[in-house]
Amino acid sequence: MPVFLRKLFRIGGLTDEVRAEVEAEGVLFVAEYLPVTRRFSGKIPGRRAKGNVTSYAGSLALTNRRVLGTLSTVPKLAGRTIDQRWDATQQGAVTAELSATGLTLDVDLPAVDSRFSGELSMHYKVAIPEDVLMRLPRRTLAFDVPPEYVFRTVGVPYDP
Repeated sequence: MPVFLRKLFRIGGLTDEVRAEVEAEGVLFVAEYLPVTRRFSGKIPGRRAKGNVTSYAGSLALTNRRVLGTLSTVPKLAGRTIDQRWDATQQGAVTAELSATGLTLDVDLPAVDSRFSGELSMHYKVAIPEDVLMRLPRRTLAFDVPPEYVFRTVGVPYDP
């Protein structure tokens, strides 16, 4: 979807509430209405895919406290794909890497749930200036997610 349509329909923007949170934490970098590419190849209950690539819109915020990434498919409604503090324990099934080309999230599906297999990744496509990258406490993060995260990300209704 072209950027002007994402902005017009507010798909991929931060809500006013989230924007206020981010601003209160000291903004290092914020980008909204970004193209986000999700790649899924594997199997989870309710979905099997081979080389599935889907485009979404989202936002990325880097503050003095955390990394926040959202993913949207409808206006004014976004799910968080990453909300990780810099000082949190860095271990888990999801690894995140910040670089000059944006944010990449890689999910170790079997580590999230033994019923899952394959690969899942998301790439937030945005140029992050080198001076911003230099000010970050770290460029890689890791965190755990519940199975619901994977179901939602690949578009399968979650039924615990």
